[in-house]
Amino acid sequence: MTHNEKLLYLTQELLSESSQYKGMAIPSDIGKQKRLLRTLMNIREPLPITSEFQEIQDQYLSEEATEKGIVDGNELPASKLDSRLVLWKGDITALKADAIVNAANSKLLGCFVPCHSCVDNIIHSVSGIQLRLACHGIMEGQGHEEPTGRAKITPAFNLPSDYVIHTVGPIVSGRLTETHCSQLADCYKACLGLASEKKLKSIAFCCISTGQFHFPHGRAAEIAVQTVQEFLKEDSQIERVIFNVFQDEDYEIYKRILE
Repeated sequence: MTHNEKLLYLTQELLSESSQYKGMAIPSDIGKQKRLLRTLMNIREPLPITSEFQEIQDQYLSEEATEKGIVDGNELPASKLDSRLVLWKGDITALKADAIVNAANSKLLGCFVPCHSCVDNIIHSVSGIQLRLACHGIMEGQGHEEPTGRAKITPAFNLPSDYVIHTVGPIVSGRLTETHCSQLADCYKACLGLASEKKLKSIAFCCISTGQFHFPHGRAAEIAVQTVQEFLKEDSQIERVIFNVFQDEDYEIYKRILE
């Protein structure tokens, strides 16, 4: 089965089980086919998949990752401030590290909005359907929504990293408060604590809460770096913390702090 045949198979399978999109004609354009597949993955409830579907999906996503390119987090240059801290601008789903951090919502099931630009959606889309199933298992066992400032860990499945650590950051609506700041620091502490507990050596953070949750970018970066530095003073397990940014604004903010 060729790469495009795998794309077509996966799309057809998901269309057949979707009440919303069932019977929809598959576009001939490959880019539009990929967008449709991602849409169908995004909206899919956490239901079991067949072993055949999983095998073909995993092959397809692995080929997509290879084509996109994988960045080894251990080869990125360290910051001037601290040899264990790294600043990198790029796609976190292309980054090979022991763990990457996902800025999740309280349901912890990923973003259901088709092709949304949030990191939660992107991570779930590249990881594959298993990630939502794994998160669903955690939430079923927990029995309640995930509180702000905590963290949960899952395998990364089809991502280059080994694990995904999911954390729910504070939502800022109106004036930034000390509670917001404390909650954001708790996110970083919880993620680092889980990583250390799991004997991981590298972890990559996205910019928690600065997107859809409206935390001011500058203050968020200050809290992130300060909290990580304080944690590393007492921890010898974690050897590398990568601050992953996607926007130029965040890159310049972190660059000023880390130089």
